[in-house]
Amino acid sequence: MLETILVALDGSEIAARVIQTLDDLVLSPETRVILCHVFSTAESEIDLPADRPQPQSLRFSTFQIEQQLQSFQEQLSVKSQIEIVAGNPAEEIIRLANIYKADLIIIGSRGLTGMTRIVLGSVSSQVVEEAVCSVWVVKPS
Repeated sequence: MLETILVALDGSEIAARVIQTLDDLVLSPETRVILCHVFSTAESEIDLPADRPQPQSLRFSTFQIEQQLQSFQEQLSVKSQIEIVAGNPAEEIIRLANIYKADLIIIGSRGLTGMTRIVLGSVSSQVVEEAVCSVWVVKPS
């Protein structure tokens, strides 16, 4: 039985497909779902003092992502919560999965191939490699 599922969403078109995949699962009423989004931060953004205002672009993006996650949360028939964090996406997804003792991570794949995949890297590949639980990668259609 799946007790805790971490669903990593990035705000792209594949997010709806990831939620549909989750919705297709037959889950126990006791299953807990954590919908998460990781803002990738540049080195300079990590060092911003907490007592100073965040850049307008970061605040606006956070608001949009939170609205999207709340919309997805309303569609779920099981207990859920939202986690929005900043950092290296793969590392933060794995960290959240460990904190919540997730039985499963569901993550989307951007479908990168060739040189683009080498240069940009693949968050889903890194999560599959390093996670201590099962990982379900949802591919683009």
